[in-house]
Amino acid sequence: MARIVFDLDGTLIDSAPDIHAAVALTLGEEGRAPLSPETILSFVGNGLPHLVGLVIGAAGLDPARHADLTARTLAHYNAVSGQRTVPYPGVAAALAALAAAGHALGICTNKPEAPARHILAFLGLGPFDVVVGGDSLAARKPDPAPLHAALAALAPGPAIFVGDSEIDAETAERAGVLFLLFTEGYRKAPVADLPHAARFSDFAELPALVRGLQ
Repeated sequence: MARIVFDLDGTLIDSAPDIHAAVALTLGEEGRAPLSPETILSFVGNGLPHLVGLVIGAAGLDPARHADLTARTLAHYNAVSGQRTVPYPGVAAALAALAAAGHALGICTNKPEAPARHILAFLGLGPFDVVVGGDSLAARKPDPAPLHAALAALAPGPAIFVGDSEIDAETAERAGVLFLLFTEGYRKAPVADLPHAARFSDFAELPALVRGLQ
């Protein structure tokens, strides 16, 4: 059986609306207008500190206040998380089918670990044997260390990483792991520009795709 590690935002869940709401609350406290959902979505993928850094630049805030603004945005996100976030269609059924087939499942995300665990529990997604977040290690994706850590925590078997973005593709490539690309997430580049072993647009396809790779 395989070890299958998933990215979270843009792969299993569409969390962009809650992230946008959290940033809008922070900007409102600073007397700034909200940025567009499209702008915030373009900032997603490298973790919250990076996102807040981009927000600071776009809103004309003081970069010296990055730590404070990041902490406040995280607090707002924790308060609103789950209000607008939904799993992509077919995710729960695909995860259940993979677990029933005996595959070991994990998460490797740049979202902080505590919010990642919260939203997984809130949405009832799993079971996952390991969750590695953006603050679990000193490094975050596309450094391969978080993916290696997630895989090391799972039972032995062929390794597969499932993600939606350029960052996920680079992480898998640097880790030497097969990459499955979910094409309906937060990817910015054309599909052809991302190295991947296979791609899918519907989670109903995933269990058969995994069987084929084995």
